[in-house]
Amino acid sequence: MGKLFGTDGVRGVVNTELTCELAFKLGRAGAYILARRYDCEQPRILIGKDTRASGDMLEAALAAGICSVGAQVISVGTIPTPAIAYLSRYYQTQAGVVISASHNPFEYNGIKFFNADGYKLPDEVEDEIEELILNDKLDNISCTKTAEVGVIQVIDNAALKYIDFLKSTVNISLEGMKIAVDCANGASYKVAPTVLEQLGADVVIIGGCPNGKNINYNCGSTHPEALQQFVLESKADAGLAFDGDADRLIAVDDKGELVDGDKILAICGIYLKEKGMLSKNTVVATIMSNLGLDITLKKAGCNVVRTAVGDRYVLEKMVEDDYVLGGEQSGHIIFRNHSTTGDGLVTALQLLTVMVDKGQRLSDLSGIMKPLPQVLVNARVKNNKKYDYINDEVIAKEIEEIQQRFKDQGRVVIRPSGTEPLIRVMLEGTDKDYMEHHAQKLVRLIEERLA
Repeated sequence: MGKLFGTDGVRGVVNTELTCELAFKLGRAGAYILARRYDCEQPRILIGKDTRASGDMLEAALAAGICSVGAQVISVGTIPTPAIAYLSRYYQTQAGVVISASHNPFEYNGIKFFNADGYKLPDEVEDEIEELILNDKLDNISCTKTAEVGVIQVIDNAALKYIDFLKSTVNISLEGMKIAVDCANGASYKVAPTVLEQLGADVVIIGGCPNGKNINYNCGSTHPEALQQFVLESKADAGLAFDGDADRLIAVDDKGELVDGDKILAICGIYLKEKGMLSKNTVVATIMSNLGLDITLKKAGCNVVRTAVGDRYVLEKMVEDDYVLGGEQSGHIIFRNHSTTGDGLVTALQLLTVMVDKGQRLSDLSGIMKPLPQVLVNARVKNNKKYDYINDEVIAKEIEEIQQRFKDQGRVVIRPSGTEPLIRVMLEGTDKDYMEHHAQKLVRLIEERLA
């Protein structure tokens, strides 16, 4: 991982970690590198953003950097992150950039690049951009002639193109269905209700009044409690909770129960297999997905392939082995036949398709998967020792002994935090008391040896 780019672009607290100066430099360096890679004198770069108050400021700085090296900017305004991936292909630009910090609070923001095909930039391209910025190599690459600087084009109806795309991914009518939607006061607040209403649904909304500061605040996919209550009060057939940039979906069934990413993968994976559309009868999930997903899919004749945590790694595996469905428990689901990234709205429409086609309530569909209990405990260690557990024989022996006791009915997952001096210890199985005891025991051992 680089010093600027994380697993999901450049992200930080605005005016402290993510400044206008950095946004300007990212625009300049990104446009310059892309121009060289595509052998294009004036690359066209699409920019969109979520509803954070800092979006306008950062977009102005980013666009100025892009234009300073002669590239052109196409601004499409407030729009979901996955829409940028799609619209970059639709408008045939050399890249797309989204200004968003996804599910984080409003004081954070981020800058994420997509290439011309709608995929996140590969590590080597991000490294080239970092090289220019961190080693102060930007001074000599701006335009020297006024006539060569780029210009900004504003497209007001880009969201309509994305809505048309979303509708093209399904062939259903939602007539007679009542759908409750939580837009997280984020980027989906116009698009989500519009596409559902155009498909015939009766839509009721919460989290649909962004003010620049209330994005993800006690709402959306990271705080679905309000939607659970709203579904029951409004007697909706289903609830859909998006995060701030709408690349994730957590659903709520007609009984007010959560349907997380694992359950969505189970429902859609089995449906696609029944239709002969699940490539190699395999679903890609991360190491944090519940073991109940494996058990459910195995009963249906499907396989599960696991990756490291992060949608980037899920997508890499899907592309590498030509799988069509993958995702995370958090609701970041990728339908590769439709999109090059996680898309909460595509996921919502695919889930609704299963309901309509099967004529079943969401509570009945989600009942196919019984999640195993999980216990998650954090071990606090020195930051430079987060990965030392791998080579510690004492810790390794304890992990192996716990795993042997589980046999096929549970597992141990150890994951160092990407941002904090923590090692996350997760045990999953059928006996919660047993798991809590051994999780605490393992955490104490890790802290004794690595703190």
